[in-house]
Amino acid sequence: MARKGLIATAAFGLALAFVTLPAVGHSETLQVMRGSPSSALQVPMNRAVVVESDTPFTELSIANPGIADISSLSDRTIYVLGKLPGRTTLTLLGADGRLITNVEVQVTPDIAEFKERLEQILPGEPIEVRTANDGIVLSGTVSSAARLDRALELAQRYAPDRVSNLMSVGGTQQVMLRVRFAEMQRSVSKSLSSSLGVSGSALGGNLGILGGNGTLNTASAVTTALGGTNLGSGTSSGAYLFGFNAGGLEVGLLLEALEERGVVRTLAEPNLTALSGQEAKFLAGGEYPVPVSQDSGSVTVEYKPFGVELNFIPRVVDGDLINLELEASVSSIDPSNGFSVNGFTIDAFRKRETSTTVEMRDGESFAIAGLLADDFTDLNNQIPWLGDVPVLGALFRSAEYARQQTELVIIVTPHLVTPTRGEALALPTDRVTLPTERDLFLMGRVTGDAPTTGAAGEVARQDFSGSYGYVLE
Repeated sequence: MARKGLIATAAFGLALAFVTLPAVGHSETLQVMRGSPSSALQVPMNRAVVVESDTPFTELSIANPGIADISSLSDRTIYVLGKLPGRTTLTLLGADGRLITNVEVQVTPDIAEFKERLEQILPGEPIEVRTANDGIVLSGTVSSAARLDRALELAQRYAPDRVSNLMSVGGTQQVMLRVRFAEMQRSVSKSLSSSLGVSGSALGGNLGILGGNGTLNTASAVTTALGGTNLGSGTSSGAYLFGFNAGGLEVGLLLEALEERGVVRTLAEPNLTALSGQEAKFLAGGEYPVPVSQDSGSVTVEYKPFGVELNFIPRVVDGDLINLELEASVSSIDPSNGFSVNGFTIDAFRKRETSTTVEMRDGESFAIAGLLADDFTDLNNQIPWLGDVPVLGALFRSAEYARQQTELVIIVTPHLVTPTRGEALALPTDRVTLPTERDLFLMGRVTGDAPTTGAAGEVARQDFSGSYGYVLE
């Protein structure tokens, strides 16, 4: 039996001598100790290892053929092919059927090829690759989160769901976001109206008072016009009265011409710093109580925030490339649009907000939102037929024109930042000191001497003469 086995083995080895073996590694020599297991044999997945034994064997067996496949090339040489990551046992038996040795075969992912691909895709990154059981362990420091994700994605190709990540991201990973809200509102309104009043003793004194057209055409205004006196204080702005007598006929003309212009500018610049991948929130304003009716009939109070709000999540993608997921809003209380219910007066809110995701580099700016609103109103009132008369018809017409424009832009600028020493930072209150009794009572000074050292002293020495800050002329 043993002899037939040796002949079959020799024939199989001779056949393999003329066949090219795929990915055959160098041969390994096992230290055979009868009845005792030998050292573990490392076999890369999808690669083969040729093993040489010091003791001739007649039979081979593998515990799990799904992990590794074996074949004998001679009575001292074994061909082992790794199929799937895992561990199994290779058993060698001698000519008399006695156990020669048990070999622990460990099939691991092919990290040699993985290292080559990793170096090609991410050159210069100090990533260390190791095997652990049937998985891959990655360690080291990479330059960005994007490169870390690429390394993990490549490792999943060689060891699906068996990758341990011990890598860390180096470089600056803290982001300061500067957001600028700028809003400009312009309003223009014009109105022109006229009123004509006629009275007198003509036609037997039955003429009475005839009114014309216009918003100021009231009985008291017409009577005042016919009397030839000016309007009382606060009656109307931009109104002019004209009156004359023609025998028994009294004529009064009331003209109103008014133009209003208004400009409003608002500006907010919140700054906020956060770690890459962590959410940061900012609120400069307050909370407004809003009564809420419950199903039980009771009334509870909920607080609604208002002011300048900023929520963002920065992610340092690669080098100085920053991904920003942010929500920004500016809100204020608007009593003009409020309402009253059950004895409660609830004000409305005027809010401008945006939510978006953008990518930009350190120091670059992006206008993430813009709004241009242009409201136009044109109103013309007239007395039928009389207002259509050329020239004189203007006395029987009133025209109003109103236009309101609103421009809003939100600009974001991210910066990669690192901490600094506390002495290098100054607060607005650092350069203001309390006055002494002599300075307060004798000199009339409300602040003391400015500091001369540190960051506050540096700020205090700066020349702030003239206009500075946010000045609207």
